[in-house]
Amino acid sequence: MSDSGPGGVRLDEPAVIGRRVLRLRTELGLTQRQLAEPAYTPAYVSTLESGKVRPSETALRHLAERLGVTPEELATGRPARLAAELRLRLTDARRALATGAEDAAPLFRALCAEAVEHALPGEQATALLGLGDCLLESGELDDAHECFASVERLLADEPLPRRVPAIRGRANAHRLTGELRYACYLLETALDQLNASGLQDPDALLLLYTASIAPYMDMGAHERAAHAAELALALAPRVDDPALLAGMHRGVARTLIAQGRIAEADASLAKAQDLYRQLHIRTELAHCHWMRGYVHAQDGDLERAENELRTAYDMLTAKRAALFAEQVEVELADVLRRRGKAREAEALLRPLLAVGTATAEAAEIPEARALTAGRGVVHVGAAHRLLGLIAEECGDTEAAEEHYRAALPLLERAGVAGDLASLCCLLGDLLRRTGRTEAALDAYRTGLAHRATPGTTTLGPAPAPPLM
Repeated sequence: MSDSGPGGVRLDEPAVIGRRVLRLRTELGLTQRQLAEPAYTPAYVSTLESGKVRPSETALRHLAERLGVTPEELATGRPARLAAELRLRLTDARRALATGAEDAAPLFRALCAEAVEHALPGEQATALLGLGDCLLESGELDDAHECFASVERLLADEPLPRRVPAIRGRANAHRLTGELRYACYLLETALDQLNASGLQDPDALLLLYTASIAPYMDMGAHERAAHAAELALALAPRVDDPALLAGMHRGVARTLIAQGRIAEADASLAKAQDLYRQLHIRTELAHCHWMRGYVHAQDGDLERAENELRTAYDMLTAKRAALFAEQVEVELADVLRRRGKAREAEALLRPLLAVGTATAEAAEIPEARALTAGRGVVHVGAAHRLLGLIAEECGDTEAAEEHYRAALPLLERAGVAGDLASLCCLLGDLLRRTGRTEAALDAYRTGLAHRATPGTTTLGPAPAPPLM
């Protein structure tokens, strides 16, 4: 493919166009003179059919009209309206992903294959972006990462705002595998490039600032998360996309929770829920129930927290969003333990950690329903921490210590400062109670070191704010 024709359509090579003109002319029984007149000569048509010249836009329109095809079909060989119809089907696939009406992944795969077959890189990128989102939900993080990276390669020559959804997707894949530093690096680099370029695209900026809140919060960089939330709120009046605004409200709520502003956080989540409900985006709506469950748990209303988390779990399970459903189960287990339902909490947690073990095989637990160190690493650590607490409450200090120590390298790898400090405190207390004072001091020192330097896992200074 080379050069552009009408409407920015990329043209085939001259030899390919020439053979197409010859075939269509022959099928219609036209002579070169009949095709050429009145605007062109038979010699021009002959030269074109031999592939020696590239037709101009004017010539393409003239020839296409005489041959009974569209200029795009003549220039590319694609059937008329193919790209438009493919885009409509991509919209349908995106709707299937949002509502959970059917498994969207096969739809996106088929559409991607069609886009490749007909040399439609823009539509191929859209299909891969949708497939990447499907794979994030199911927990196939390596494949999701490759989808988003492929989108960036396909759109390498496009303006940066076109690549921002893929950058956000790749950052999410890294965050879910526990690579928080790199997730922040990707988002911050894109923000700096976008602001430095003068491409003041409010939608792209809002998407990036909102996406950066979660990894900042996970690392304990609360001030940077709050600043990103402030910038997102300032951009909101310039954005019309309700899905972007809903995501912003959800992200802002998380910073409000960290500041103890529970009522404001709940109100922000309610706004997000209303928008997601109107848009029929079920996965994101489930995330709002998930966060409201966390808000109620922080506020001490454990019954409401349990109800919200169970609602989120049911919605995510129905959507086949396996990874997110597993993560909700961990938080639900925490609430159940706090409500005195330790047995029920343990029954939720053990299958999630049993992949590849004799326990899993005996119970016939599917691998898709298990967290691993590379698939939801923060929640794997949280599950071990909860099982440690349950074991300690039952007087089994040996099992408790085993779970705490299993969680320690996972949370260290992810760099979640607050969770790591809390875990070190639990481990230190257990060691002190069992008479191992020096080991307890080491655990406390490790926790203090992480608590004293929250957020230092981000790379470099915060991104420059956009020119409002």
